[in-house]
Amino acid sequence: MELLQPEVVKVHPHDPEAFTQGLEIAGPLLYESTGRVGLSWIAARDLETGEEVARADLPLPYFGEGLTVTEDRVWQITWRDEVAFERDPATLEEIATVSYEGEGWGLCSYPDRLVMSDGSDTLTFRDPVTFDALDTVAVTLRGSALDQINELECTPEGVYANIFQTDWIVRINPEDGRVTAVIDASGLLSDEERGGVDVLNGVAAIPGTDRFLLTGKLWPEMFEVEFVAR
Repeated sequence: MELLQPEVVKVHPHDPEAFTQGLEIAGPLLYESTGRVGLSWIAARDLETGEEVARADLPLPYFGEGLTVTEDRVWQITWRDEVAFERDPATLEEIATVSYEGEGWGLCSYPDRLVMSDGSDTLTFRDPVTFDALDTVAVTLRGSALDQINELECTPEGVYANIFQTDWIVRINPEDGRVTAVIDASGLLSDEERGGVDVLNGVAAIPGTDRFLLTGKLWPEMFEVEFVAR
């Protein structure tokens, strides 16, 4: 198992009022979803300029959670509402809603399946078209169950996951649930900066590079990083 840490390459501005629950890059756009009842939204921004090109607010009483972008749609999940929103990736207009059982925390996608977390030690695989549950895998760290799995990012190397209320990001083998890397991101914010923000939550791979964007709930900055040995 690798022990890694983020090496900051560049710092970008981030909306300090965004209670970040999902972060993902698709093409030239950075998609972000946020939480809190009455304040939840999903937006797409130009990755280079930061200009907002589409946005949709969730109606009451929904509490927004993670998102993922597939070939022809965006899926956005909710916390305890048991509803997933299917959206147009260009406009973010709602296409349909789908019901599921349990809580929704994080979401990411491979071409043949979605991967969803619910705060437990279980990842659920879902059909990328229907959102039907297909299978599950239990996540383990050195043989013990690892729960509090939050925001997700699917990559060829594995599923990166924020661990709720910690500064950890882990990389999970989706085939057997084993954690193959632990990333200590505690050095991103100073003690002073931590005073007015919430937890680390938001990891997005930058396509064509080995870099990631990291941010958190109510963080004023987003960090472009590389993961290096520690």
